[in-house]
Amino acid sequence: MKQKLTLRLLIKDLLLMTVACFIVAFAVFFFLVPSHAAVSSISGLAIVLTNFLPLSVSQLTMIMNVVLLVIGFAIFGGEFGFKTVYTSLLLPIFLGIFERMFPHYSSLTGDATLDVLCYCIVVSIGLSILFNDNASSGGLDIVAKIVNKFFHIELGQAMTVAGILVALSSALAYDSKTVILSLLGTYFNGIILDYFIFGQTIKKRVCIVSQHHMEPIRDFIIHEIGGATLYEAIGAYNYEKHTEIIAIVTKHEYRKLMDFVMKEDPKAFVTVYNVNEIHYQPKPKF
Repeated sequence: MKQKLTLRLLIKDLLLMTVACFIVAFAVFFFLVPSHAAVSSISGLAIVLTNFLPLSVSQLTMIMNVVLLVIGFAIFGGEFGFKTVYTSLLLPIFLGIFERMFPHYSSLTGDATLDVLCYCIVVSIGLSILFNDNASSGGLDIVAKIVNKFFHIELGQAMTVAGILVALSSALAYDSKTVILSLLGTYFNGIILDYFIFGQTIKKRVCIVSQHHMEPIRDFIIHEIGGATLYEAIGAYNYEKHTEIIAIVTKHEYRKLMDFVMKEDPKAFVTVYNVNEIHYQPKPKF
């Protein structure tokens, strides 16, 4: 039974990673390559290098990914798992298939700016699938880990630095407009990727203090939303005690809750925070 479950999970992971790599390769070939922009990826660097080496984007991506995997294994050992190897090798294979199927492809939009924008949106879908499956597309992720180890720079900052350097590399082969487009694409790619990864699951932490309406607000949260926590809060000015109710809600629930609070007590003191991730043990149902 356990072996069947493990096999199912493996097949599911392989399917997800395959679909994600196909989407990423689609974005690179149909949007990034025609734009000539080098947007924060090994494929972006490969686009620049095709101007100096007699190799295709897929071949250069494969070579660089393999080299980075070898360096990664030499430095980190078994820390690079099966998923990193699988995606690093599958991505250039899909690129190679597209190159053979569409040897004379130019641009779907006919505009480099639109191509970069479409790339950022489409590639973010693929990368978010990989992220949610605890995988990555390799490439710059490996570079970031190496930089993190030897220069003690945080992974996020290392990724940003690597992405900027790739974008700046376009100056070796293209004009200033392409360099600026590469830098802007790198910036907006990060924003769009964050939205796809976190924007759909982000929740809000709502903290409410009401002088005389806590019970109706508590009842509304319990029956309409599902749960909350009560704390005793003490004012710093006169040490007056208040009850604070805290609830974690979705965007839709937040709107419902705020409508009710403003109707019940317009003078309520409310603070709101974004919550990207929650870990908890669900209560057993009886």
